[in-house]
Amino acid sequence: MDFIGLPDLASRRLGGSVLSANDELFAERENLIRPQEPVFQAATFGHKGQLYDGWETRRRREPGVDHAVVRLGLPGVVHGIVVDTAFFTGNYPPFCWVDAASVDGYPSPAELDAADWQPLVPRSPLLGNTKNPFEVEDPRRFTHVRLTIDPDGGVARLRVHGTPVADPRFLDLASLDLAALEHGASIDGCSNMFYSSPANLISPGFAQVMGEGWETARRRDEDNDWVSVVLAAEGAVRMAELDTSHFKGNAPGWASLAGRVGTEWVELLGRTRLQPDTRHRFRLAGPAVTHVRMDVYPDGGMARLRLHGALTEAGQTDLVCRWLNSLPEHQAIAALIEAGLPEQVAAEQVSARPFTEIPMAH
Repeated sequence: MDFIGLPDLASRRLGGSVLSANDELFAERENLIRPQEPVFQAATFGHKGQLYDGWETRRRREPGVDHAVVRLGLPGVVHGIVVDTAFFTGNYPPFCWVDAASVDGYPSPAELDAADWQPLVPRSPLLGNTKNPFEVEDPRRFTHVRLTIDPDGGVARLRVHGTPVADPRFLDLASLDLAALEHGASIDGCSNMFYSSPANLISPGFAQVMGEGWETARRRDEDNDWVSVVLAAEGAVRMAELDTSHFKGNAPGWASLAGRVGTEWVELLGRTRLQPDTRHRFRLAGPAVTHVRMDVYPDGGMARLRLHGALTEAGQTDLVCRWLNSLPEHQAIAALIEAGLPEQVAAEQVSARPFTEIPMAH
């Protein structure tokens, strides 16, 4: 289950939303994508029964199934799904399946009913009070998922782990955050993540509390902690933001940045003093890089790391081709037609994927 370490694309923290559910009588659908782990307090009853931190439908008295539709906060390629039935013991669904769709724009629930839904997880048995994991092998980029439970019951959380794939039509490739998760950046290593995940560093928005950043254990040796980021694509970093917001007695004392050029590491920011609970900004000048390593001295916590700059020509090609190669066929053809290619030419080029160069209209 290597996919568990990947970002949860459906999480409310990343902008996910539960657009619809055919029933939510006992517990609200929005609970499905809460980033926090489910909790339970016995003998807490409301007007409709025991309160549950999850989505729970009424008992069916006629044939059928229940379902909930989630818009992913970050569209991307899904590598694994967890259907968590925490605390649902006598009222969990015995089976479930998950479908996905890729839809441009902002469709309504009614419009999504008519979408081209593709299976990600076949009809599978579930266990109660359990994180039920399902690996997914589908290279396409999706924007929505639909959880179906058979016939009814409760699910605490739906986790959709995967890799975000940015739509370059909405990006200024000459000026963007190269380390942003939503643009396709990722974490490829760190020295320690005792308190929280380093993926928080590159997540959208500001951290609201200390737990939404990256924090290491206290060091008792002479070494220091570090984290390495794979940039969205090759680019030149011109401004770095090291944000220690909320870290007051546990911020690093100093930090430095290095970038990778090929197999070599070059200094981007020398060891620099940091202040607690502060957004630090530094102007940088250096070569185009593919990775950035942040060292913190000796340990501590960081809320966010932002690395603003411009993609190189190779980086732009990489990012655009990654998007085109991951689109479902009909969307890839539509994107090439929008870019000026005749429909037949677009269809022929899409059928010959993967792209290594950006298709151009002549």
